[in-house]
Amino acid sequence: MFQTFEVASRPEQGPPRLAQLRTHIAAEGLDIWLVPRADAWQGEYVAPCDARLAWLTGFTGSAGFAVITGHGAGVFVDGRYRVQVRAQVADVFSVVHWPEVQLADWLIGQCPSGGVIGFDPWLHTMAEVAILRARLAPRGFVLRAMDNLVDRIWTDRPAPPAAAFSLQPLAFAGETHEAKCARLAAGLAEAGQKAAVLTQPDSIAWLLNIRGADTPHNPVPQAYALLHDDGSCDLFARPGKAEGLAAALGDRVRLHLQDRFAQALATRGGPVLIDPKTTPQHLADVLTTAGVAMVEGADPCLLPKARKNPTEIAGMRAAQERDAVAMVEFLAWLDREAPRGGLTEIAVVRALEGFRRATNALRDISFETICGAGPHGAIVHYRVDEATNRPVRSGELLLVDSGGQYIDGTTDITRTVTVGAPPADARACYTRVLQGMIALSRARFPKGVGGQHLDALARFPLWCAGLDYDHGTGHGVGAYLSVHEGPQRISRTSDVALEPGMILSNEPGYYREGAFGIRIENLIAVREALPLPGGDARAMLDFETLTFVPLDRRLIDTALLAQSERDWIDAYHGATLQRVGDKVATETRDWLIAACAPL
Repeated sequence: MFQTFEVASRPEQGPPRLAQLRTHIAAEGLDIWLVPRADAWQGEYVAPCDARLAWLTGFTGSAGFAVITGHGAGVFVDGRYRVQVRAQVADVFSVVHWPEVQLADWLIGQCPSGGVIGFDPWLHTMAEVAILRARLAPRGFVLRAMDNLVDRIWTDRPAPPAAAFSLQPLAFAGETHEAKCARLAAGLAEAGQKAAVLTQPDSIAWLLNIRGADTPHNPVPQAYALLHDDGSCDLFARPGKAEGLAAALGDRVRLHLQDRFAQALATRGGPVLIDPKTTPQHLADVLTTAGVAMVEGADPCLLPKARKNPTEIAGMRAAQERDAVAMVEFLAWLDREAPRGGLTEIAVVRALEGFRRATNALRDISFETICGAGPHGAIVHYRVDEATNRPVRSGELLLVDSGGQYIDGTTDITRTVTVGAPPADARACYTRVLQGMIALSRARFPKGVGGQHLDALARFPLWCAGLDYDHGTGHGVGAYLSVHEGPQRISRTSDVALEPGMILSNEPGYYREGAFGIRIENLIAVREALPLPGGDARAMLDFETLTFVPLDRRLIDTALLAQSERDWIDAYHGATLQRVGDKVATETRDWLIAACAPL
């Protein structure tokens, strides 16, 4: 389904909503109010009831925040959203390029003599608040935690999600929740920690083998948990969410209402492990007031969740192959229909979702499909709606970034295709993006190497032509969990070493504003590399490609390719035909044979 943004304000609604908010800011004796994109779980995707930034400003991207002062209002967005934000927000909001401009620096420029900053402590992490205090307190700023001022004026705010949690079968999880709890609890006990505070929905989903339907397209439960050093666990959720799982979870997992979580923290002994990067400041305040000792450290579920076990890897392979059948049927259909004219971006999105539903295994799409025709492809996270819906025209590129949620795995794939003859320079740009994707696919590297070391491999062919892109090269992907999963990434800012079992996207791109966008994305899994003749005994890793869907050969400029790159493309297309060819319709198979022909 295409996104309609019912929660987001229209540009003309921004000024009156901003004026209302300023009335409450002044009444509370504040100078500044912070409006983050985050919810109380600090997630990338938020339920409609938590879409405060979109409701106030109209900006619907998955990252960013707004800062409201008495005389200014800044919307902070990164490079992915700078085209999108200008179309979505009224001119009462200034667009601030972030992270190039940091919040503290902007505030100092706006209020050089300091001021009182109001914020909702549920919506900001401990780390965020600590950074702000360290930077701004010496400048005379005061941070005041209080109830949310946006909620006071959002009179028709949607109700919280009500769907009950479900179990993830052991056949797909690969390890019981009792074994996971015991394994992580042993680490707590060894470190002398009595419990770990868990606030991340996908961490709780992975640990207890449960799933939810609380945020769009990500099957995670909105809940909190305490994992104890004896392997038992307390789960806190809204009424009606977890009660049906009591028998399956057993007596070592105790169920409580979500509003009892803060009280439970305040009345327990310490020390407790708490992740400052993900824990809301409110919970840290509760522990501090109660005198409970805290140990700051990473969420203990993060790395174990990222290291997929053999059952999860097998499920992810099966999900990608099933999804590839839908994608090949879709691309064959698109190749037939697009040259005839009459297609729009929305029609393409609906058709693709229909092919995925035809698998009879789709639980949901894994995010709102990005379908950008012509210049819309240059908007990195473009979401089509009725107001922006554009025809698919001959002589333009079409970028389609999409994915599916299946009970055995999550998919994420991007393909860029040409409709008719491609625009000038598009083939050279596409080929350079493809060369970067191939370079990363073929990477071989020692253990201990992280995504920041590999990111340049995907950019180097573009850099050689004076080109680049303003997003990371790859994000982690969950196993029937969040399509964006940490801590693993392929990015200049990633400091996490890659380990076997981690699954990431491989998605370099290039975007020419007003003309076209190009992105090519496969999923890859980190694995132990086979030894090479003549190599030393050094332990090495490489990537297994999980996604097998044809590339658009019409956009490949073979004159730019090295022989090894040509060989990789031919081998990739050969494997695609072998894996998918017998599973598609006869008419589609004929198309696939041509699409996978050797260069």
